[in-house]
Amino acid sequence: MPRAIRLLILGTGGMAANHAEQFAKIPGVRIVAGVDTRADQLATFADRFAIPHRFTSLERALDWGAFDAVTNVTPDAAHHPTTLPLLGAGKHVLCEKPLATNAAHADEMAAAAARAGVVAMVNLTYRNVPALQQAAQMVAAGAIGTLRHFEASYLQSWLTQPAWGHWDREQQWLWRLSTAHGSKGVLGDVGIHILDFATFAAGLDVADISCRLATFDKAPGGRIGDYVLDANDSATMQLRLANGALGTVTASRFATGHLNDLRLRLHGDRGALDVAFEKGKSRLSACLAPDLEAALWRRVPCPPVPTVYRRFIAAIRGEGPAIPDFARAARLQALLDRAEESAAQEARALPI
Repeated sequence: MPRAIRLLILGTGGMAANHAEQFAKIPGVRIVAGVDTRADQLATFADRFAIPHRFTSLERALDWGAFDAVTNVTPDAAHHPTTLPLLGAGKHVLCEKPLATNAAHADEMAAAAARAGVVAMVNLTYRNVPALQQAAQMVAAGAIGTLRHFEASYLQSWLTQPAWGHWDREQQWLWRLSTAHGSKGVLGDVGIHILDFATFAAGLDVADISCRLATFDKAPGGRIGDYVLDANDSATMQLRLANGALGTVTASRFATGHLNDLRLRLHGDRGALDVAFEKGKSRLSACLAPDLEAALWRRVPCPPVPTVYRRFIAAIRGEGPAIPDFARAARLQALLDRAEESAAQEARALPI
């Protein structure tokens, strides 16, 4: 029998239902408690998933303490103040991305996780994409030679149509548009995913990054109720990797025609790869010798990979590595900070 794991869910809005559904599928995992400052929201969520213990503060949950691990599904700005006490209590943590809202806090969290000696992972969901994992293995094996150029994009369109709900009426979307509610905009929300997607497959660190950000008018006066809609909606970045390769990374919530699509093209001096995750499906194509002169692309089979939820539990049980960990998330946060700084400098330099 697998080792039993008692799990607490911190935050019961937005993505929490997906976390609960995924962890419930794993043998030996029992969701024993939920935490949310909103008592009604917490009760509805806990009833839905038959969660026996409910706490309206993290402090009360820690005083109770009868849990082994936590999945932190709070808004971005709450990750730092809620995760640190969990690590201090010796609890394993899977934290939603981004790890924090600035690099200093992310570094503090990574250092605390290392001191605690617990499993501390970040939910970079698209590590679950089979085509990405296969591409990373092929790049590492030298299949495309030396990487010289890459293009990556993460395209969403929920600001142009209501496939996921009405963004101008629902809290789960409105907070993502407001810096006062803890949002770092599309850069922090999905930009971190595509930065990880590209650099993980490339197997290289980023040497330099520049960025442009845009926030578009979406409501009269730029606000809806308590939400000031000032978070960035679109981002374009230029990256230079450690080996000198150049590439572009883009992210947008205004990409009409794309509900939730990621794309990555990697071009080396001996071949190229095209990674796609579109409409929930993954595919990988390659142009390799002897097809280079004809520019012929062939599909590459990609075996399934375990979800981050399963990998988190496996790591707790000592059955696999804790990847991606807080250290990786902290490096990505540093990239986000550098991108924001670059965008601010560009904005100051623009003519009036």
